[in-house]
Amino acid sequence: MPKLRMSPTLLALALGAAFPMSTAFAQTAAAPEAKKDVNQLEAVIVTGSRRAENLKEVPLSISAIKSEELDTYNASGQDIRALSGKVPSLNIESDYGRTFPRFYVRGLGNTDFDMNASQPVGLVYDDVVQESIALKGFPVFDMEQVELLRGPQGTLFGRNSPAGVMKFDSAKPGKRLEGYANFSYGRWNSANLEAAVNVPLNQDWGLRVAGIVQRQDDRVHNPLPNATSDLEGYNDKALRLQAQYKNGGFTGLFKVQARDYKGTATTFRANIMKRGTNDLVDGYDDSYYPTDGYNSQTLKSSEVSARLRWDFDGVSLYSITAYDRAKFYSRGDVDGGFGCRFCSIPDGPSYPGQPALIPFDSQTADGIPYLRQMTQEFRLQSNTSAPLQWIAGLYYFNEKLQVDSFNFDSFTVGDPQNGYAVQHQEAKSWAAFGNVKYAVTPDLKLTAGLRYTDDKKDFDAQRTQHPSLPNIALVTANPKSTNWSWDLGANYNLDKATSVYTRIATGYRAPSIQGRILFFDASAVPAGTSPISIANSEKVLSAEVGFKADLLDNTARISGSLFKYRVKGMQLTAGSGSINQNRLVNAAKAEGQGFELDAQAIVAHDWRTTLGVSYNDTKIKDPNLFVSPCGNANFQFLQANTGCTVTDPAGPNGTVSINGNPLPRAPKWVWNWTLKYSTEIGNGELTVLTDWAYKDKYNMFLYEAVEYKAKAALEGGLRVGYGWAGGKYEVAAYSRNITNHRQVVAAIDFDNLTGIVNEPRSYGVQLKASF
Repeated sequence: MPKLRMSPTLLALALGAAFPMSTAFAQTAAAPEAKKDVNQLEAVIVTGSRRAENLKEVPLSISAIKSEELDTYNASGQDIRALSGKVPSLNIESDYGRTFPRFYVRGLGNTDFDMNASQPVGLVYDDVVQESIALKGFPVFDMEQVELLRGPQGTLFGRNSPAGVMKFDSAKPGKRLEGYANFSYGRWNSANLEAAVNVPLNQDWGLRVAGIVQRQDDRVHNPLPNATSDLEGYNDKALRLQAQYKNGGFTGLFKVQARDYKGTATTFRANIMKRGTNDLVDGYDDSYYPTDGYNSQTLKSSEVSARLRWDFDGVSLYSITAYDRAKFYSRGDVDGGFGCRFCSIPDGPSYPGQPALIPFDSQTADGIPYLRQMTQEFRLQSNTSAPLQWIAGLYYFNEKLQVDSFNFDSFTVGDPQNGYAVQHQEAKSWAAFGNVKYAVTPDLKLTAGLRYTDDKKDFDAQRTQHPSLPNIALVTANPKSTNWSWDLGANYNLDKATSVYTRIATGYRAPSIQGRILFFDASAVPAGTSPISIANSEKVLSAEVGFKADLLDNTARISGSLFKYRVKGMQLTAGSGSINQNRLVNAAKAEGQGFELDAQAIVAHDWRTTLGVSYNDTKIKDPNLFVSPCGNANFQFLQANTGCTVTDPAGPNGTVSINGNPLPRAPKWVWNWTLKYSTEIGNGELTVLTDWAYKDKYNMFLYEAVEYKAKAALEGGLRVGYGWAGGKYEVAAYSRNITNHRQVVAAIDFDNLTGIVNEPRSYGVQLKASF
């Protein structure tokens, strides 16, 4: 078996973080010990093992986010990215705004911005895998729970997920007539309305309808004519209808959901950083954005699914069938500013946050006019309380999509289209998987799993229009791969309150294709280089140990894990260095190690707190891997003022070595903390909740540059609410990013220091009513 060695430094960090926290809990809990009315923490029930189990019984690193927490994050109209950093080792970001979220777990993710990009973190929404980027950003509303499962998860879920799984479970139809409406109004005329109603139709049938509407006025103004004048507004609507039938040993849950989004894409801002630093330029102003381009974004998606369950004597049979569709379009001024053709020296007017002209044009659009995804899972599993529990499953996945890429000429009146390329991809996959769990004793449980996966992709691309380069005839690729993956685990209860576990698992990601050929220039690459790139499959080996404990008469809870993983043939996305095109590469190896701590406590009768800490140390290990650095180094007349400052060793032909660099978008330290105070006042309850999340500095790209290393960030939120009538009504005031912390969080590196800035402070009021 391959060996994974944990560094002594990492072990010391983990122990050093764990013991002070345990001591702190003991000290804070000692004061209210005499109070007999102190509530106990509720048991955490998770379904990540495909069964409803107490968290302490599962040999996995799992964090759960409850519906109450989600209500707090949604109040200001935030999207799925609001969950980033809310649990250990989780990062979520996007270069497209409220669409196309990219997930990272323990540093493993994918920075690829192409429309057919694959991700090593699986997203499972109501038992259905959401593979495409057009499906992953579906709004989070009317949820029972969100779970993060860290590490490879191939033997429990239909789609193999080598880094982990984000599992979303919406509220299901119940047996009572009930419902709620949650409305908030805030800065920039933002409005957020979430509502749901549950109707039992008869003894067998139940119905639940839920929806959300999120909208915001444009908050950024463009002072230049002949371009989109106002940006950053959105109108996002989603609806979910579920019907459940129960009779005897059969349960059928049928769902229809849809989303309709209209807004603007992410605002890219040229010259936003001071050269030689990662500081924002002097005079930066959120409200101004001079650009000569147009900006718009639309997304429509829908899903129909049927989740069927037959309970027999000793076994249950599950069938999960889903059909998803989506249509997406996003256009933006990727160069992030305004320019003039054949400029030799930047000059012209300056605006807040945009000090100078740019001498080139890059206004593009990408779209998915056609996406169809069909998935089918059959799962047979035991349903007894016998020592042996088992799962056996079959999974089929089929995805068809078309990707359009457009270029527009900002230097001609009307910004006419002058470039077009198209891609088609069909991905097919099937898998057989199984998992067994055996209770050697009531306190010792062993698990083992096995999976076989068969993947195939058929891809083609061609360029039919470009302002200066010849057309590219149809090019094709047909990668295939198969894989066996497995996992072994053990969970042991030291006593009723404490358990320890260990797990070793392998994971796999199928080959990926990058065919963004609109900007491919054959004269700028070695002869014979294909306009498309293919990354071979990657394989992950992960090992971890951990503990889970209830402390101080169930008034405190803490769990922790220590992990190490190795990825062979890791798929990485390398920028071209000068044009709006990525290329896929395989690194010989990447490694990561770290620890996670997740805790909560009742520190006094009216006070509750949570704390999550994670440390992720990642490293690319390939001395023969070189990539192109920032493209603005090619603009010699800009170099003195706006070129980026690369710190990696130089390689051949203008490249740099990335051997030893951390994985991109992988901060070492991430922590989150919440403190909640609630007390009875009059006939109601006053609640004050503050939450804080810290994210360490990280590289934005594979290479290291001073400007493209994001700063460490601490952002907080505050919510003050008053509920009455037994909690049926509540009014609250909230604020997100209460310190108004501002910094560059992402960048476009073929341009001159073009960056994306985090969202400013928001605030508002909220009213919730339920029956």
